[in-house]
Amino acid sequence: MRKETVERIRKFTEDREWEQFHTPGSLAKSISIEAAELLECFQWSETEYDLEHVKEELADVIVYCQDLLDALELDVDEIVNAKMTKNEEKYPVEKARGSAAKYDQLQSLKS
Repeated sequence: MRKETVERIRKFTEDREWEQFHTPGSLAKSISIEAAELLECFQWSETEYDLEHVKEELADVIVYCQDLLDALELDVDEIVNAKMTKNEEKYPVEKARGSAAKYDQLQSLKS
């Protein structure tokens, strides 16, 4: 996310003095609630949905994620790259390409 966007999110929270309500638990709950609202956009159809509504709900999820990053003093690049390293190990291309199987269900490489 661009620095200007992150600063805008932070300013929004600071101007309203909402940091006091932004405990990790409350933010995690808010992320889950907003994610459920995003999912609701696709409740009855995978192809017919209101893109503007999807964008609004997705933005809400992202904003709350940034708030949680701030509350926990985490760096998004650091934690995403650490997780990607683990994912790359759990899902090697040779085993995972074209498969939706969970990492522990991937078939062994054939010799």
